[in-house]
Amino acid sequence: MSRFWSRVVNDLTPYVPGEQPKLANLIKLNTNENPYPPSPKVREAIQAELGDDAARLRLYPDPNADRLKAAIARQHQLSPGQIFVGNGSDEVLAHVFMALLKHEQPILFPDITYSFYPVYCGLYGIDYRTVALSEDFTIAPADYAQPNGGIIFPNPNAPTGCPLDLAAIEQMLKANPASVVVVDEAYIDFGGASAIPLIAHYDNLLVIHTLSKSRSLAGLRVGFALGHPALIEALERVKNSFNSYPLDRLAIVGAVAAIEDEAHFEKTRLAVIATRRTLSAELAELGFEVLPSAANFIFARHPRHDAAGLAQALRARSIIVRHFKLPRIDQFLRISIGTDGECQALTAALRQILS
Repeated sequence: MSRFWSRVVNDLTPYVPGEQPKLANLIKLNTNENPYPPSPKVREAIQAELGDDAARLRLYPDPNADRLKAAIARQHQLSPGQIFVGNGSDEVLAHVFMALLKHEQPILFPDITYSFYPVYCGLYGIDYRTVALSEDFTIAPADYAQPNGGIIFPNPNAPTGCPLDLAAIEQMLKANPASVVVVDEAYIDFGGASAIPLIAHYDNLLVIHTLSKSRSLAGLRVGFALGHPALIEALERVKNSFNSYPLDRLAIVGAVAAIEDEAHFEKTRLAVIATRRTLSAELAELGFEVLPSAANFIFARHPRHDAAGLAQALRARSIIVRHFKLPRIDQFLRISIGTDGECQALTAALRQILS
């Protein structure tokens, strides 16, 4: 603590990102990165933007990222005025909390969910109330039919991976017509149904996407929101009061290339889903309880082995998974889906540890 800190900084409990260890021969299954590289067209687009002498980097990027908004709009059959882009979905979410969720009533989100949500509430002075997941770790839509200043949740949820169907999301939208319902779809491409088609019918729906997961662009930091133009205008007003140039020139062209290469997207997405299915079955054979996942990770616990101990034993074998020391889930491990070889190494290590 410093005597120069503001009260806000002094009271913050920052988000703790997944570890990025620098270990040799590491199998890294802790931060839900895509195990496959992005589309080759991303590299081509970035090289073309740089040119021979990278002279374009002396120029500011397009503050509105119009080319990227147009590509996203085409993909989802929306208008560019229904698209907001930002420096990763975390920045988009930060603007959402300030622009759309800061009201007199507390906002609602699950008690087990993305741990950045309470951090943003602390940063912006937003009251919130958590809603307990059901015993099977799923979201119960009826529990959100209560006074609120907004609702936000990931679908599939994180870190559980459990999806919510469109009928349930529509139930929440109908029950809360005076509140914005934010559906954080960081992992939707790996299973479940996107809420984007509901945007045409509900002006209180905002959907958040990222290119970090299914498009393998975590290193470029590109996220976006989709919703009614009035919601998008609120985000633009906050963005232009904070940082008018959130996406650099290389991120814009790389993101467009990734979005337009549908064949590569489908190939890698389906590969992750197939590996997830195999890994879930193999862990079940080893005695793990594996929650149904529609994400690029699984959430599992073993009835006879402590999760922290398992994580440490895996680490000793240069395999990193995520363990959350939180109520209700402290005996679970969140395991990112790697390549087939990485997941085979994981199950082989677990067989040794469990025996």
